[in-house]
Amino acid sequence: MIRIERLNKSFGRVHAVRDLTLEVPAGELFCFLGPNGAGKTTTLKLLTGLLRPDSGTITIGGYDLATQPLQAKRLIGYIPDTPYLYDRLTLVEYLEFVADLYGVSDNDLATAIHESLTRFGLAEYRTALIGDLSHGMRQRLIYVATLLHDPQVVFIDEPLVGLDPHSIRMIKNLLRARARAGLTIFLTTHILALAEEIADRIGILANGTLIALGRMDELRAQAGVPGPLEDVFLKLTAED
Repeated sequence: MIRIERLNKSFGRVHAVRDLTLEVPAGELFCFLGPNGAGKTTTLKLLTGLLRPDSGTITIGGYDLATQPLQAKRLIGYIPDTPYLYDRLTLVEYLEFVADLYGVSDNDLATAIHESLTRFGLAEYRTALIGDLSHGMRQRLIYVATLLHDPQVVFIDEPLVGLDPHSIRMIKNLLRARARAGLTIFLTTHILALAEEIADRIGILANGTLIALGRMDELRAQAGVPGPLEDVFLKLTAED
């Protein structure tokens, strides 16, 4: 579903992404880890078309992001670490706006919006202004909007920012269920316990370079550390 070949991106003298090659199959929940400044967010922006690579190719669902951007982006949902919302719109107005952007059919749209808001505990706020929502409610609304057009791939930068324990459990269960149903999920996080708990595979980035890739048992073998992901991560990034 995601194919990256020899991807490079620099900002002046800073080489943010170095010769990255990676494939993520359909239905995989993939976690991308790395220290601050490793290049994780830059990679996500490249994969969603917000940045152009210096070299290399990205294909999403078989579509080349450089030459077939609209076809590729129709398959994508994206949740940045600091998402922007329109404070003077109601929740329903915002979701109708998002549906229009993605060409979602009006047939059953009202039902889909109601069911999505209900699932995320936002139905009673459907006519409230977004600007009046708490931070946690705004984060939940972002998930509703991102999944509304039924994407095949979702990119998430720090999926649990600003969420309370109840919402965290709900999001973890949602991500697992959607991956089992075939959704490809590519997320970055600093919460190593989250990655260890939910990821099918994990990639570790350091100084723009992919230094480790695999399931937990494969990462433990590579690091020579039998313990939790925190120990594996610290060993691998210290060596880098």
